[in-house]
Amino acid sequence: MPATPPITAPRDAPFPGVLTLTVDATDTDRRIVKVRETLPTPAAGGDVVLLYPEWLPGTHAPEGTIDKLAGLEITAGGARLDWKRDVANVFAFHVAVPKGVGKIEVSFQYLSPVSEKVGVTEISSTIAALEWNALVLYPAGYFARDIPVEASLTVPAGWTLATALERESEGGPAVHFKRTPLETLIDSPVYAGRYAARLDLDPGGPVPVHLNVFADKPGELEVKPEQLAAHRTLVQQAYKLYGSHHYDHYDFLFSISDLTLQQGLEHHRSSEDGVGAGYFAKYEDAQWDRALFPHEYTHSWNGKFRRPADLWTPNYNVRMRNSLLWVYEGQTQYWGEVLAARSGLRTAVEERDSIALTAAVYGDVPGASWRPMQDTTNDEIINPRRPMSWISWSRFEDYYNVGELIWLDADTLIRERSNGQRSLDDFAKAFFGIDNGSYTPVTYTFDELVKALNAVEPYDWAGFLHARVDSLGKGAPLDGLQRGGYRLVFDDKPNVVLKSLEAVRKSKDFTYSLGVAVGKEGVLTNVKWDSPAFKAGLTDGMTMIAVNGLPYSDEVMADELKASKTSSTPMQLIVKTADRIKVVTVDYHGGLRYPHLERIEGTLARLDDILAARK
Repeated sequence: MPATPPITAPRDAPFPGVLTLTVDATDTDRRIVKVRETLPTPAAGGDVVLLYPEWLPGTHAPEGTIDKLAGLEITAGGARLDWKRDVANVFAFHVAVPKGVGKIEVSFQYLSPVSEKVGVTEISSTIAALEWNALVLYPAGYFARDIPVEASLTVPAGWTLATALERESEGGPAVHFKRTPLETLIDSPVYAGRYAARLDLDPGGPVPVHLNVFADKPGELEVKPEQLAAHRTLVQQAYKLYGSHHYDHYDFLFSISDLTLQQGLEHHRSSEDGVGAGYFAKYEDAQWDRALFPHEYTHSWNGKFRRPADLWTPNYNVRMRNSLLWVYEGQTQYWGEVLAARSGLRTAVEERDSIALTAAVYGDVPGASWRPMQDTTNDEIINPRRPMSWISWSRFEDYYNVGELIWLDADTLIRERSNGQRSLDDFAKAFFGIDNGSYTPVTYTFDELVKALNAVEPYDWAGFLHARVDSLGKGAPLDGLQRGGYRLVFDDKPNVVLKSLEAVRKSKDFTYSLGVAVGKEGVLTNVKWDSPAFKAGLTDGMTMIAVNGLPYSDEVMADELKASKTSSTPMQLIVKTADRIKVVTVDYHGGLRYPHLERIEGTLARLDDILAARK
């Protein structure tokens, strides 16, 4: 068979006209979103190719929701036109446009998931999280920034709407947005809801920054003064760190819901931040969730403004390459943790427990013996967050948390070599803080990253980084902890951030002792490779029935693990598989173990300095 003719590559040239986009998201019961478009076509007619976004910013992968597009109909002057899907690229549609036709009309429906079996819930009776990349077909052959779009959106009557897009008017039920490039449109999702609040996070600041809260119930919108103060401090601490901002206004789009998706997704002038019920109402237990805002906010500087050169693409159907995600995501993970402490979203004790948890999991990764961390930057493409077996052996997206520990290592090394005169803060300001006020992306390569580090502290940074991202070994480097004045230890005292994470995941984590995590009804959700549980033959999906002759409960397991420290008798577990029940003997005597950081006497507490708020 002959090769499929290529689709016109994007070029940096003005699109001749404007794409108008009308979206109706009022059918929240059936979760059907109706889309209508009008776009100009060449007078000469011929083959016009429309693309549905495939490679999505922030996901770093071909995760376009083409499977949820339905009812596609294309007309010109009231006459229906035939369309054909490209035989090699299922995200491309060919339309034969007659000569002399000046524009075509496009309509389709976006079928948002109606059950968890289909996908995460984006629309409920109280909240809608709408991403424009799911709601548009755009012409091939142009950079996304060169295609102007005039968009309008209708949501249920009485709902509040928030987005980074600027409004032109609100005539009737629809909100009309100002003309904007397709690139900006897709980078500006919309949240809408029945119960909403808008909080000013920087009163009197250089540009507006708002926290737009959407919830299942009105009670979830109640914010105490000290809670609001911590979120406001986040903005100020970010400005002190980066010395700049790269937006003319910023909107946190925050959902507190057990009904809709819980995620974090970065955008240049906004972020999507979703957690379960209780964020403000049970704030004292939300330590895990409180690092979400600092992480996504940091992405405005790292990931959206400064972006790896191979991750920038001219439109959404050009392949992304993820080689520097350990900077894009890894250093963002680091600064997210640091800013959580500096802003007061977490106490220093809570933040140290968070770092200890990361060090415990990623300082000892069995899969690091065969797979370098650099290779995990491909994971979003290999597996876009589908369930996995033996994740500690396969590894998955380790560039986040291993990256965090690499950048802690770099930060403490700079502080040590400069006798405390310089730090990674200086790198952040010099690298991410350039061009204050601009939100035109500035890309970088590995060599430019190394050059910027050397400008802060001369060193073999290329060798330093290659040794940590490309080599095989045990796991993430823990040198930064030691240099920071702390060591990783384990005891039977609960880790407060792990406890919060357990509540989010509805599980109990015995990874650091037996090597298992246990979910609802005693089902094993994760067994660590080469752990005592693994060696005894336990695997994901088994159900715990009894521990040492006692009916299983999380409390019984914790008590029996504590007792194992002074017992010479192996633990006996009764477990159920899909087709049988069996007795498993685990020769474990290490007690109940949770990770913490312990001060190393006689050393500089550099980690404390890193986590301290900037004046």
